[in-house]
Amino acid sequence: MKRIWVFLYTLSILLIGVVVAQAQPKAAPITAIKAGRLIDPETGTASTSQVILVEGEKIKAVGPNLTIPAGATVIDLSKLTMLPGLVDAHTHMALTYKERPENDYYYLTYITDSSPLRAIQAASNAIQLLNSGFTVVRDVGNNALYADTALRQAIEQGWLPGPTLIPSGPMIGSTGGQFWPTPEMYKYHNIMFPEYIDANSPDEIVRAVRENMLFGARTIKLCIDCKPWGYSVDDIKLAIREAAKGGCKVEGHVQTPEGAQRAIDAGIYIIAHGDALTPEHHRQMAEKGIFLTGTDTPFTPYRGSEPAFKKTVALLRDAWEKKVPLTFSTDFDYWNDRMKDEKTGEWLTRGDLTIDFLKTWKEAGIPAADILRAMTINGYKAADIIQGRGPIKPGFFADLIAVTGDPLADVDALRSVQFVMKNGMVFKRDGVMVPEKFFHPGPVRTPNGRWTR
Repeated sequence: MKRIWVFLYTLSILLIGVVVAQAQPKAAPITAIKAGRLIDPETGTASTSQVILVEGEKIKAVGPNLTIPAGATVIDLSKLTMLPGLVDAHTHMALTYKERPENDYYYLTYITDSSPLRAIQAASNAIQLLNSGFTVVRDVGNNALYADTALRQAIEQGWLPGPTLIPSGPMIGSTGGQFWPTPEMYKYHNIMFPEYIDANSPDEIVRAVRENMLFGARTIKLCIDCKPWGYSVDDIKLAIREAAKGGCKVEGHVQTPEGAQRAIDAGIYIIAHGDALTPEHHRQMAEKGIFLTGTDTPFTPYRGSEPAFKKTVALLRDAWEKKVPLTFSTDFDYWNDRMKDEKTGEWLTRGDLTIDFLKTWKEAGIPAADILRAMTINGYKAADIIQGRGPIKPGFFADLIAVTGDPLADVDALRSVQFVMKNGMVFKRDGVMVPEKFFHPGPVRTPNGRWTR
């Protein structure tokens, strides 16, 4: 009998040990990256012979001569330059208006391209942007029936690779949004929603802001002056206060000097589009720390005109001289059959087309270090994620890219992204996408036990 009790006691101890061992979380895998040159965009400096230790999704340590733990996966990028992932601070991934058949007429794009089709376009664009080193994207409106917030959810749950997405949901504006619909279109066919949410009164503004946050927005976009009546300073302040309750900042689409001034007076966080701004606006924005997503379109064989380009360059230069917090932003939402590489004749990817906006910054004579700062640090701040994502620091998410050459000497080095890591997972290596680990059927990531905004 005594032997039986000893046996049972020993068995119970062993079982308890097994249960405790199973309950212990598995140690996250460690990756050690050897960087030939590591750029700090905030200071515009570079360090050599650095090692970055990544544990799971986050950076564990950074420095020279770090001890690499036994069993760590080693990635040798000693011949490349490493830096944080890039940011497009204003784009539209679920809108592709075309010269044919709609002749760049946005009403027809909205009618002919369904929300499911536009969601698939957005997913493809997200993968293409990540391939070109853009690990954060602010996707601000014109995304059909919340295709942008659905894409954010899909990326975060692990269904497909893509940048960290900061979506706005539909743009909020007074009657008509950016459209000038007929009575039939507006009253009988509800042509405005979901491209825009009509919000005219204070109650409607509050409802619209709350509705977008309910459906997953992480920023709020207002159409400040898309109509002559537009939003007042008090209207904008109301939207800012309401958005803050849900942890969101507000961006204002402006297209008139008067609208820009109202947005500045209200203390808006971001002003989108720079073509209506004056040097005095720039001075005030710099004083108040208001970010500019200037959407600075270059003059290329597939887009733009020389006079418009010269104006854009001059405005960007003035904003930089007056020390406005600048971001790299594109407003990209179009396609045509001239979007080909002039040398090879191959189609340009969404990433190629986005990085091509460097032409405007270079033409404006902005130093490479300041361009890098706009594409990274200022982008993270505008996206309101710099508390835990962006800079290459211990405890931050491991979003890293590597390029040939030195972008501090020649910013066009950013056109040759050879390596991309997102959330500690390698997406691109040796210039080739290796996204297999990003695709899986589960377990679906559900923060706090369920998906929330």
